[in-house]
Amino acid sequence: MSADRTPVDRTTADKTSWEAAVRHLYEDANPYDATGPRRHPDWVLDVLTLMARVPDPRGWAGLDDAGAPERQAFPVYPFLAHPPEYVAARLHEIDRISAENLLLALTDDGCRLSSLSRFSESEEELRAMVGTVLARYGDGASYHTNVTRPGPERMPGRLDFTTPDWGYSPLTAYTEDYGLIVVTDTEVGMFWNFADY
Repeated sequence: MSADRTPVDRTTADKTSWEAAVRHLYEDANPYDATGPRRHPDWVLDVLTLMARVPDPRGWAGLDDAGAPERQAFPVYPFLAHPPEYVAARLHEIDRISAENLLLALTDDGCRLSSLSRFSESEEELRAMVGTVLARYGDGASYHTNVTRPGPERMPGRLDFTTPDWGYSPLTAYTEDYGLIVVTDTEVGMFWNFADY
């Protein structure tokens, strides 16, 4: 499966198509997929608010395990209560192609593109769904992750999904967590997956 692709066509997204794409791609994972408003110049503050389950500014439904018993005592669970500088230090910017590949890798545990084999759709069809997910945020969005998959030195900001060497900077109570933050002038999206081994 090719990890170095040109971006998919920038489609538009409405509530129905966006929710359907998110649900289809991530409902079998252990995800937290949500979008909140951007209210601060330092968008990490908005990420912290999003971890605390701020409502989607458009009323679109993401995915979240609202029934987790731990949430009764600790509403941000499974995220941990970190100060903004802690979170900021664990996120780094990546390019659009890497963001697309990462969204595909987040469809199951392990953060690997090989997880796509469980879908009946082709890779192109799954990439079109990722295009729908990202279309909500427009072409001016920036992309940030806690995942490190070092790409070639000549391509800073590129995640290399052809290498088995990767790591992440955890932000939750799980043994593994990895995800993508999408930042625009008005919204912050979060696509996160958790695993316990």
